[in-house]
Amino acid sequence: MARREPARSATTLTVWLYESAMGAAAGEVRLKDLQQQGAVTVVDAVTVTWVPGAHQPRVGRLRHTTTAVAARGSVLGALVGTLFLAPLVGAAAGAGVGAIAAKIRGSGIDDQFLDDLVANLTPGTSALLVLSSDADLDLVRPFVERGLARGDVRLMHATLPDDAPDALRALLEDDERPPDAGFTPSG
Repeated sequence: MARREPARSATTLTVWLYESAMGAAAGEVRLKDLQQQGAVTVVDAVTVTWVPGAHQPRVGRLRHTTTAVAARGSVLGALVGTLFLAPLVGAAAGAGVGAIAAKIRGSGIDDQFLDDLVANLTPGTSALLVLSSDADLDLVRPFVERGLARGDVRLMHATLPDDAPDALRALLEDDERPPDAGFTPSG
């Protein structure tokens, strides 16, 4: 009998949105399990925790990411920092999303994806953002579907070109501020 190859995907950005401020911490543990199973190769990952009553979310790098990722800075931290930690209010906030979407056009992340992220990440919620390559969808899909069935997580997903992490980093670093401006480590 021929052995079936696992279904592998291209570079992806997955956002696991949790209805509680502590949900992303649980997602971090689940992601680590997926990595240990060889189901996903994490290129970059951050947690975003928005405690009720706080004026802005807190962005943190995962505790188990490789030192190579930590050493070169987090493209997802820069993206989230630009979306949530920049001093944007009212109509300017929408313009900020539009400006970021225009800047990263062609990356596979469109303005609708960014708008959905901003609309769904609110005080009292959290998110785990994972930029990955070579995800084994046969292992990852059932894992995520269990969380969806419990109702504790909503999933956003974008398929990106394979060179997206470097292209995103370059585009975001072209900004006048440092790539992790506004980044507040949480662990």
